[in-house]
Amino acid sequence: MRRPPALPNQPGPPNAPAARRLRAALGMGPEHVAYDLRASYGLPYVTPDLVIAWERGTANPSSPELTALAGVLWCSPAELIGRPRTLREHRISRGLAPEDVARGVGLELLAYLRMEEDGEWRGTERQTTALAGVLDLGLPDFVTITGREAKLADLLRSAVTTRWQAYVRPVGKIVPLDRSVLEATLQQLHQDYQGQMVATLSWGGGSGDAGDHGRDLLDRIVEHFWTTVDRSRASGY
Repeated sequence: MRRPPALPNQPGPPNAPAARRLRAALGMGPEHVAYDLRASYGLPYVTPDLVIAWERGTANPSSPELTALAGVLWCSPAELIGRPRTLREHRISRGLAPEDVARGVGLELLAYLRMEEDGEWRGTERQTTALAGVLDLGLPDFVTITGREAKLADLLRSAVTTRWQAYVRPVGKIVPLDRSVLEATLQQLHQDYQGQMVATLSWGGGSGDAGDHGRDLLDRIVEHFWTTVDRSRASGY
């Protein structure tokens, strides 16, 4: 029997090292996993070659396949996804059905499923707040799956290259942080970037490295932002 066609926005490949490690720990070969998926989970098309492809990342399991694979390997779906990035991956990692999330945030099921498949969250502010609670989202994941990361990156690049004070309120509308933490974070990022640029223009050696660090900060500005947020919180802001 042929495998059903893939749907858009399926989960990514399983965390291959984890999938192989869990299978080996159970003393199972790919053929045993394939048999259990066929016999116990109603997936008659699964072969050992398909299991190996999932483990190598050359094929992506569907949501039902990933859930079934977790059942066979006696683990949670989250252990097979690695770090979830999309709305669907976060739901699966929590072991929730689409109906659970739709009901929890106050959406019709079909409307919620369209958001999963489009990879674009379009809920209201109230529904967005409810989503964070239902999926137990940390702030970085909350920003990512609600589609705010690109706008945040643009604001942060402007903040570090111009006057950071002007961006406290715009960034705060995207990231609900305590104002003192946000101010300390933006100020530190601004100082880090400007320090790299000053070093680039100085007469001293190593200016090329400083310029590379400055470009890296801009390229990975959101990652640097969250790291600096953690440091600002640890400092008592």
